[in-house]
Amino acid sequence: MRRYWQKKPLLIRQAVPDIHPLLSRTQLFALAQSEDVESRLVIHDANTGHWRVKSGPFNRRSLPPMSQSHWTLLVQGVDLHDDQVAQLRDQFRFIPDARLDDVMISYATDQGGVGPHFDSYDVFLLQVHGQRRWRISQQQDLSLRDDTPLKVLRRFKAQETWVLNPGDMLYLPPHCAHEGVAMGECMTYSIGFKAETPQALAQQLLPRLADVSKNESARYRDRLQVATEQPARIPVQLQAFAQQALLHALQQKHASDNVLGEWLSEPKAQVWFETQGPQDLQQGVVLDRKTKMLYDQRCIYINGESWRCAGADARMLHLLADKKMLKSQQIQRSSDTLVELLQEWLQAGWIHPIIHKKETLGLGG
Repeated sequence: MRRYWQKKPLLIRQAVPDIHPLLSRTQLFALAQSEDVESRLVIHDANTGHWRVKSGPFNRRSLPPMSQSHWTLLVQGVDLHDDQVAQLRDQFRFIPDARLDDVMISYATDQGGVGPHFDSYDVFLLQVHGQRRWRISQQQDLSLRDDTPLKVLRRFKAQETWVLNPGDMLYLPPHCAHEGVAMGECMTYSIGFKAETPQALAQQLLPRLADVSKNESARYRDRLQVATEQPARIPVQLQAFAQQALLHALQQKHASDNVLGEWLSEPKAQVWFETQGPQDLQQGVVLDRKTKMLYDQRCIYINGESWRCAGADARMLHLLADKKMLKSQQIQRSSDTLVELLQEWLQAGWIHPIIHKKETLGLGG
């Protein structure tokens, strides 16, 4: 973490020894047919250099034949739809959950790829099937071509080249230029971590702060003593009132913490949960793989909602968020209030009773 995280690339040979595809090619293609799954098809014409991009869902007949080279299917958020991929994702929890985006699976035929580009987030690229050749550059020139639907670098100059085999993994920090090309049929899993800019955070948080403002009665009033002779001029008093409104929203105690937690825990647009009837919690509970649960010093945040809690209940919910489960003994020691809350979450489909122990997939080293 000190030497590489958000600083420079790192190649980790055999990070996951004996890895194999957690979804078969057929299963991945079936997932790309779903309206609830974000997918893209990227086709490169090697003769003209042109790129084509299509958005899913895709039925099998809409994909190119397997014998055709230079095409890639990208399926986002696979960890939300498959338990084994979710278990793999959870092996990367040495980074805070608040940063995690999702696990994308890239399937490519020979010479498939998406061109030289850079990402604005941290990413681990785990080779799961076949081989992929990665060319890496920490160049400062990140200008893009304007003749392609992809964000392809205009001038890419590789500084290092690595061929990854199944089990090998490459870490890339934000803005590190790279190009991955399949050497025969291959699958690569991308575990991405968001790295928001101040502008992006402001765009998300300021509207939410406005929604929780408690000063609605302080409506703007003109202080005009005479009719204006400059009707197009914005009143100085209105400018000051607007500035004060922004400051008031920002200065509400803990408001920015709350809206940040609710936003970070909000599921993606394609996510939905199946409601359930009342069930017995006494055997323990486990978070649904799609549930996002976070906490800070005051509140619990789960799937875009927040609860203020303290004491033993807070410690128990922190444990649920960190471990993604509560055991039978822990449930039995919980307060009636907490059990009632867990029952609500269970009926919403956010958690489930523990039925059987699931195997875990570990990272080597």
